[in-house]
Amino acid sequence: MKNYDVIVIGAGSIGTPTSYFLAKEGLKVLCIEQNSSPGQGQNKAAIGGVRATHSDPSKIHICKKSIEIFSHFQEKTGIDIGWKTGGYCYPVYTESDEKLLKDLLPKQKQNNLNIDWVDAETIKELIPGINPIHLRGGTYSPEDGQVSSLKSTTNFFLLAKKQGAEFIFHTQVQSIQAKQDKIYAVTTDKGTFHTDILINAAGATAAQISLMTGLQTPVTSDCHEAGITAPVAPFLKPLVVDMRPGPEGKTTNFYFGQNHDNQIIFCYTPKPTIIGTTRHNTSEFLPIIAQRLVDLIPRFKNLQIRRTWRGLYPSTPDGIPIIGRSPLHKNFYLAIGMCGQGFMMGPGTGANLASLIVHNKPLIPEEIFNLMNPSRDFYKTQELLA
Repeated sequence: MKNYDVIVIGAGSIGTPTSYFLAKEGLKVLCIEQNSSPGQGQNKAAIGGVRATHSDPSKIHICKKSIEIFSHFQEKTGIDIGWKTGGYCYPVYTESDEKLLKDLLPKQKQNNLNIDWVDAETIKELIPGINPIHLRGGTYSPEDGQVSSLKSTTNFFLLAKKQGAEFIFHTQVQSIQAKQDKIYAVTTDKGTFHTDILINAAGATAAQISLMTGLQTPVTSDCHEAGITAPVAPFLKPLVVDMRPGPEGKTTNFYFGQNHDNQIIFCYTPKPTIIGTTRHNTSEFLPIIAQRLVDLIPRFKNLQIRRTWRGLYPSTPDGIPIIGRSPLHKNFYLAIGMCGQGFMMGPGTGANLASLIVHNKPLIPEEIFNLMNPSRDFYKTQELLA
């Protein structure tokens, strides 16, 4: 029966970089994954956007750390993961959206987010060919970017192994053993493993893992679809978010960008929310997203779509992740309920959790980190740019 300093459940957007940062600190780490390889859950469905442009301070700070890690990844490791600094741009066509974004700016700047309101002419320069009718301006955060979810998670996995972390795949967690307020073992279909610390980073199955310890966590998955085109000549630097509701009231915002390989990658938020865990494509996604893309940028009518897919957003009621120590067990940590932003929050979450576990404090200010704690009131506030 093997003993570990830390067991991480889930080898995806959160669990893989967390395993890396913990192993880098010298801990003996085991990462348990139910799928056949790292990043095969929601990670491979991510479109790769990485933004610190949020309304919640904890997400701003965590994602700023992620951006720091992603943007310097090649410089520090020699590995190209497809990072592209192009920023995030929110073009605005309505008075209500303008008021919302302008009202958020002081809070965002207070948390050291590099963001500003820009006029319509600047938006036209940032997004060549954008529909100019009723365009009022928008916000632009130039330090945000895009990166390959597959390349980055695969390389976090390889780097974690180089640091000594162990990974087991095709492995189901069956139970978690505890004595009083401390977890001491995890039983799987491949045996039982002892640990001093347990981290739940299980994504869409995280609520079930928490229940094995007696802890209820308000995380529910909903379904989102995305797609990607054939490459086109590079012309678009930022990832673009259109906050307006879509045709026939079936969507809220939609977003897209041109990635490192010059493909246009896109997604929308369905309305009403589609609760569940199905990963099957729908027949309505492509017609709806195509209309929205062409309405916003008419030149997109010539795009060739290569494929579409569907992923899950394990979400919390307030749109803010659950990151921190369990209220029931002093050695059980949660990194769950990422609200569809697990990929962009992954490195920042992993680095902060490693610091909390090893040095007893996160990298970001503790009062901000604690906004994500598992014992909070989930209905007190809401992330407005979720």
